[in-house]
Amino acid sequence: MSKHKRRFCLGIDCGGTYLKAGLYDDRGQEYSIERTVLRTISPQPGYAERDLNELWNALIATVNNLLKNSGTHGQQIKGIGISAQGKGLFLLDKNNKPLGHGILSSDRRATEIVHQWQQQGMLEKLYPHTRQTLWTGHPVSLLRWIKDNQPERYNRIDTLMMAHDYLRWRLTGEKGCEESNISESNLYSMNSGAYDPALSMLLNISEVDSVLSRIVGPTEICGEITPQAAELTGLAVGTPVVGGLFDVVSTALCAGLQDEYTLNAVMGTWSVTSGITDQLRTHEPYPYIYGRYVNAGQYIVHEASPTSSGNLEWFTHLWGKMSFEEINAAVHHLPKASSEIFFLPFLYGSNAGLEMTAGFYGLQSSHNRGHLLQAVYEGVIFSHMTHLQRMLERFTKTQTIRVMGRPAHSKVWMQMFADISNLPVELPQVKETGCLGAALAALVGIGIYKNFTEAQENLAYVTYTLEPDRDSHPAYLNKINKYQLIIESLRGFHSQCNSLNTHGERGI
Repeated sequence: MSKHKRRFCLGIDCGGTYLKAGLYDDRGQEYSIERTVLRTISPQPGYAERDLNELWNALIATVNNLLKNSGTHGQQIKGIGISAQGKGLFLLDKNNKPLGHGILSSDRRATEIVHQWQQQGMLEKLYPHTRQTLWTGHPVSLLRWIKDNQPERYNRIDTLMMAHDYLRWRLTGEKGCEESNISESNLYSMNSGAYDPALSMLLNISEVDSVLSRIVGPTEICGEITPQAAELTGLAVGTPVVGGLFDVVSTALCAGLQDEYTLNAVMGTWSVTSGITDQLRTHEPYPYIYGRYVNAGQYIVHEASPTSSGNLEWFTHLWGKMSFEEINAAVHHLPKASSEIFFLPFLYGSNAGLEMTAGFYGLQSSHNRGHLLQAVYEGVIFSHMTHLQRMLERFTKTQTIRVMGRPAHSKVWMQMFADISNLPVELPQVKETGCLGAALAALVGIGIYKNFTEAQENLAYVTYTLEPDRDSHPAYLNKINKYQLIIESLRGFHSQCNSLNTHGERGI
């Protein structure tokens, strides 16, 4: 078959750092990928925003480059899916114009509101219905902040969406909120599978009920490429676009999760540990986050925080650019768990308390950059272990963990994960899980496969397995226990700081 007769599905992934677009054949084999860096705007500390017109222009440029560089015509693309980071808030006004910048899930402006809700027992009221915790980057937290601080903007809201909903609308002119993503908004009842006005009323944002778009499934066709979008992107008019996926769901799908014997760890901007179940449980040891999965009757369960490889990117940008190969060599050169340096990977948020921030502890003049890099590697995994250990209490039959994300391409980092977790770590060799997952949604949506299970069965990729080093596990266990002691001590520090702020200065 000539390359001009081949047919593809287009998978788009809108992440925290890049917008990516990939072409995939009927078996999910990658044909070509293009990437564009996305700008995060931080006008004030704790803010994380995105210019929506810039985002749309990034999509136009990325798709144009993909078609040009791969020698592909728009008519060869038979379906399109979009995967994107979850939560955050993307708003349109009554004229379908962006209502300010989009707000990303890592935004922390609503911290005080979340504190207030916690003190009011709001989590206990919401969780039985939504199966969500309270987070500063949830749509509801951001909506309440806008209502309290920007009432004029709040009153102009006409459409509420998340990232992939916005891009799908720009391509098709059709509005919708994709279910795997909107199900984790705290506006959606996991019990009824629909929006629940009682939730928005409880949070004092009931005005938004009228601006919520219809809920669409991941494989449901939600519009076709418009003539305007076709002219800008090179895609063909009428190409169907499906609902798409929350990127955590997309990664779990690419990792092949189907039962409770395997967990998926994602190491990207966020540290995420996910599992698949067919039941909503009560009286669990932790308030696990649930979301709708791609198969009917199934849920994705996950623990997450923005405490992952973004910390390494910050470090290498600030302290001297190094290639990934150089970083791995520097860490590999050092004995395992030998340094007394600790790194708290809380640059973009924390899983140890809203007030917790990042930092190194234990530095001495004898340490070099390699020791700092080793501490970052360890700190990211120590933080991830908080989530993994909780998930292991929920998924007691777990035998292996499959890791996805850029760190999964580092044997040094992944061996450290195996040694610390004391579990075999499987590394599916999938380059772009967001793009592939979105393309799989399109393949199912246009009828190439009858469901995701059939699509997964037709995927062919290599999976490497790393066994834990039992000899190094005790040293890592000792160090992670010390890491937890530092966190507990800092909780006391922040508590005393809050007391000082409330009651004034203490005498010396």
